[in-house]
Amino acid sequence: MEETSREAVATAVQRVAGMLQRSDQLDKVEQYRRREARKKASVEARLKAAIQSQLDGVRTGLTQLHTALLDVKDIQSSLANVSKDWRQSINTIENLKDVKDAVVQHSQLAAAVENLKNIFSVPEIVLETQQLVEQGELLHAHRKLMELECSRDDLMYEQYRMDSKNTSDMNLISIYFEEMLEGTVSTRIEGTQAVTRETDKMWLVRLLEITRKYVLDDLIVVKNLMVQCFPPHYNTFNRFFSLYHNAVSTRVKELTLEDLEANEIVSLLTWVLNTYKSVEMMGHPDLCSEFDINQLEPLLLQEVVDNLLSKYVKTFTSNITGWLRKALETDKKDWLKETEPEADQDGYYQTTLPAIVFQMFEQNLQVAAQIDGDFKEQVLKLCLKQMNSFLMRYREEVVAYKDEHLRDRQLPQCYIQYMIAIINNCQTFKESINSLKRKYSQSSDPFDSDAAIVRTLSEVVKEGCQFLLDEVFLDLENHLNDLLTRKWLTGSHAVDTICVTVEDYFNDFNKVKKPFNQEMTNEALRRVVVEYLKAVMQKRITFKNADERKDGAERMIKEAEQFKFLFKKLAAGENTDRLCGSITAIAEVIKLTDPTLLFLEVTTLVSKYPDIREDHIQALLAVRGDASREMRQMIIGTLSENKVSYSGTTQPIFKDITVPTITMTTMTTMTSMATAKLLK
Repeated sequence: MEETSREAVATAVQRVAGMLQRSDQLDKVEQYRRREARKKASVEARLKAAIQSQLDGVRTGLTQLHTALLDVKDIQSSLANVSKDWRQSINTIENLKDVKDAVVQHSQLAAAVENLKNIFSVPEIVLETQQLVEQGELLHAHRKLMELECSRDDLMYEQYRMDSKNTSDMNLISIYFEEMLEGTVSTRIEGTQAVTRETDKMWLVRLLEITRKYVLDDLIVVKNLMVQCFPPHYNTFNRFFSLYHNAVSTRVKELTLEDLEANEIVSLLTWVLNTYKSVEMMGHPDLCSEFDINQLEPLLLQEVVDNLLSKYVKTFTSNITGWLRKALETDKKDWLKETEPEADQDGYYQTTLPAIVFQMFEQNLQVAAQIDGDFKEQVLKLCLKQMNSFLMRYREEVVAYKDEHLRDRQLPQCYIQYMIAIINNCQTFKESINSLKRKYSQSSDPFDSDAAIVRTLSEVVKEGCQFLLDEVFLDLENHLNDLLTRKWLTGSHAVDTICVTVEDYFNDFNKVKKPFNQEMTNEALRRVVVEYLKAVMQKRITFKNADERKDGAERMIKEAEQFKFLFKKLAAGENTDRLCGSITAIAEVIKLTDPTLLFLEVTTLVSKYPDIREDHIQALLAVRGDASREMRQMIIGTLSENKVSYSGTTQPIFKDITVPTITMTTMTTMTSMATAKLLK
């Protein structure tokens, strides 16, 4: 304060000094002096007041400290007295321990009596709550649940108040109430199991569907209505979710102990492995936002699943064997019908066997695909393995069908039509197998049974076509026997009949699918030509003179053209000219008028058909009737020295044609006759 006054005075002095520098302000000096004097007096008065106030505060503080000191001394004296009294009462408290225990026991008994009513009413309240939920009285059900919660909390509070460290009793109380909840869920699941196999063949499917619906509906109710009624730390939804999962798992394990049939095993596994975690059940959009289904333990152990799959495969194998056998027996009965088989949209004969077989395969593969991809592949392999065994039996039955027909060619009446259908079925089998593999297999690698299936199907087709051609040539047998005989030379119509008969049969063979029909036509042409050449090589006729050789050769050339025309009409293919040309080439050797040129003609024949053998040439020269022994030996010898190697680039014609053995006597007679003719 003193420094402030000094500063004020100094400031005033400076101001006055500044004023005195100007003459017009000298008359105001007195005025300034009085004003500054008043200010100084005011500052001094405030300074005195502040100092006096500080002195009064110090005086008051000293007085209060003195009073506090006296109070502390009084408290110390009181505490000393209390300590003295407490030490004197310790013995008295220890003597009252029995009384304390009695009070605690009395308190426990009083709490137990008070809560007995709530404890024994828990089952009844739970039952009433369940009934209310089922009746849709959710508010009343909630009130009942609140009563249970309150009873539990009261018991746990009493227990905690009496002995907070006794956790076993606390857990006991919690478990007591937690089990009427778990029991309710289990009862809910078991209540869906009223359907049995005795009352309904689809009992398991219905049971699983009811379970799915009940569980889903209940959990949606829990999520939408119950969760909001309880504190978050109760974790209500997750608790119910786990309870339902455990109850379903227990029930599913019980079902695996049943003597389940194959279709029931698949229904159960499909439900367990796929439906359970799908959007149709536990993975429903309303539920998956609250719980991660990937945290759920599997309903069944993998070992149990594998055992069920193994049992299914064993049962399926047995069943499909029976199904295939029954399907084949049914098809065999159709083979004996007096009406023609059905035709497909393109007009080709067929039976229902392929459709029945692959419908069975398709159904089982669809079922297997519902379980998982690996099992689907396993079932597909099993189907193909069974298919191979089935086709082997199919082949045996086709052969037996043919053998039975040969005992009486009038029966069955539609033998040819059903043999055609059998051949066409093989193509359908092949296409259906490829379709199944494309649809149900992820792998492009061949299956173990593929080669065997293809081989068996090819054999059935080949033999079936052979049986049909055998039927043709059985009817042609007498006419083929007339070829190259005296009867033939004098005007037999054997070839005309052969052509008409073949064409008539092939009108029916048009019902054979094209790949096989083409092969049959080619084979029919080959067999006709081979039979014709056999007639030459069997030396059924020996021409007596040049006129007969000319007539016979011209007839052979004409008939070769007939065969060529017929089989081109039947679309035999590119080998028509070559096969029919072999008859023409033989005819040219027979037609030759100058025996000295035989070697050149025979050489030309051999160059065109290098598979022709020496015995064929000898037989051909014998049919001519004018070749001496020396000429035949010269021709054969020269051909042997200049033998044309057969490369095998074209299918042989003469390879399978046998020549009857000629005895020495026959050779001598033929040589004498030829010599006599030459001398004439």
